[in-house]
Amino acid sequence: MLSHVFVGVTDFERAFSFYASIMNELGLKLRFRDDTRPWAGWQSPDAPRPLFLVGTPYDGQAATTGNGQMVALMAADRATVDRTHAAALAGGGVCEGPPGLRPHYHPDYYGAYFRDPDGNKLCICCHTPSTS
Repeated sequence: MLSHVFVGVTDFERAFSFYASIMNELGLKLRFRDDTRPWAGWQSPDAPRPLFLVGTPYDGQAATTGNGQMVALMAADRATVDRTHAAALAGGGVCEGPPGLRPHYHPDYYGAYFRDPDGNKLCICCHTPSTS
């Protein structure tokens, strides 16, 4: 359904460091990094799309967050949700909801929420039952 998601940032170096850690935990690979623009993109190792992109806005204006906007990234399992959320907080993110079940979405929905250093809201989630 999605081709790509672009998240605007104000400090590319800080954002790249933050997102590189998160994408590593999720097993996503860096597709490119272009410091002249600046922007970078990650993808699943087995598919060319969708891409997750971060960079400074194309129009040269300051990046701003949207009220009610959130990007949710899929994790393979609940342990990956936990590790990715911890990596986000260690990298300067702010917790918006610790890892845990959210049965009001569905019985196996396990997610965690945080904001990146620019204030963009993200979710890491898993939709499968616990394997333990």
